[in-house]
Amino acid sequence: MNASRQPTVQELSAPARRRNPLDLLMNSGLGKLLRGIGVATPRQDSGESLLDIADALLSLRGRASGPALASAFFDLYEATDLEARQDFLAKVHDLHPADAKAIDKAIAKWNEKRDEASALALNAATESPSAKLINQLNLAPQGTQRLIGMREDLLAVPKASTSPGLAALDRELESAFTAWFNAGFLELRRIGWDSPAALLERIIRYEAVHEIHGWDDLRRRVEPVDRRCYGFFHPQMRDDPLIFVEVALTPQLPGGIHQIIAEERETIDPREANCAIFYSISNCQKGLKGIPFGNHLIKRVVGLLKEELPHLDTFATLSPVPGFAKWLARERGADAKVPGAKDLRQLAARYLVTAKGRGNQPADPVARFHLGNGARLEAVHANADLSPNGQKQSHGVMVNYLYDLADIEANFFALTELGTVATSKTVQALVDDSEGSDKKGNGKKSGSTKDTVPA
Repeated sequence: MNASRQPTVQELSAPARRRNPLDLLMNSGLGKLLRGIGVATPRQDSGESLLDIADALLSLRGRASGPALASAFFDLYEATDLEARQDFLAKVHDLHPADAKAIDKAIAKWNEKRDEASALALNAATESPSAKLINQLNLAPQGTQRLIGMREDLLAVPKASTSPGLAALDRELESAFTAWFNAGFLELRRIGWDSPAALLERIIRYEAVHEIHGWDDLRRRVEPVDRRCYGFFHPQMRDDPLIFVEVALTPQLPGGIHQIIAEERETIDPREANCAIFYSISNCQKGLKGIPFGNHLIKRVVGLLKEELPHLDTFATLSPVPGFAKWLARERGADAKVPGAKDLRQLAARYLVTAKGRGNQPADPVARFHLGNGARLEAVHANADLSPNGQKQSHGVMVNYLYDLADIEANFFALTELGTVATSKTVQALVDDSEGSDKKGNGKKSGSTKDTVPA
């Protein structure tokens, strides 16, 4: 063969063959590492190869190779299609059960010695292999963020396909994240118009309550002197918020979202404001579902605002009621005519106060969040959200939850121990009027119905 042969036009124009990510891995320096610990002929199925690398991570004696191997795992994981990733997640926990012999041995040692060393040995023996794997994977560059993405893949598995092993792995991930994302480790930062562009783009994308329609709309929410935005950040995710809250400084409690996010509105001097209104709270990372950030965020922001503007005397929300329309359809029938504003307010108040779900807690997820933080249901407003989503989920109803710092603990106790929702006199009057109308109409109260709205 002529060594100086030139490639043909067809060869030059042919698309480059996409190399298998596993081949790339095994032909790299990390491949030598893998072969050195027994992964010599990896299986060609990506999901099975991920299991091989997980085995290798769990077999490491020392930690020197851990970060490189964890990085190799994620490189392959992220280059694999979703179905294969979820197949790996479904298998990995069951393939690494607890070591029964090691646990029995540790228990015997504890029963014999009952000292600090035997207690530590028992704790180490009972640690789940999945928990060890999670800790090993966290050693990779951006390991925490990549593990969040892994849990997002796990949560995307249809409920009908969820196995006990998958549920157990999810518990391990949630437990790890609860420890790593403890509010004491998080940084509270104000997000302004001068924040990095990448961060501002994420705020637009992550907003989950009131859609942000481009850069001009975002600017109206973060730049004026009577508007604030704050977020929690993790040290490994500097410009990717975990959760953020948008705040409006107002002279009184607002009765509609248009008063806050309208294109044309009059900006006020913060010194003229009496109220700080939390009008949107958005969780940003799907993989961190179930990790409690919101209550810590609100309390931290209240403290920050009181320090900056000590004259503020009211801290409240303007919140959606996402479960109301479905509840009303069950109560009155899907084809029933939507009531007028007065009746809507009464019915919404009754729904929020009396409709209960699991654990005798409020059925509405937003109510469950704020009331569970010790807030009081202060006011109910009709025609408050005229957006398509607001009409669909609550027929335009919005409410104020008031955070009175002196009453938070008492309100929390009443809800959790007695199932009693703290309300203002105005809201309680709405509930009484609604139940009175029902008694006149059919001789019974329908507000005792228990139903569950998923969070």
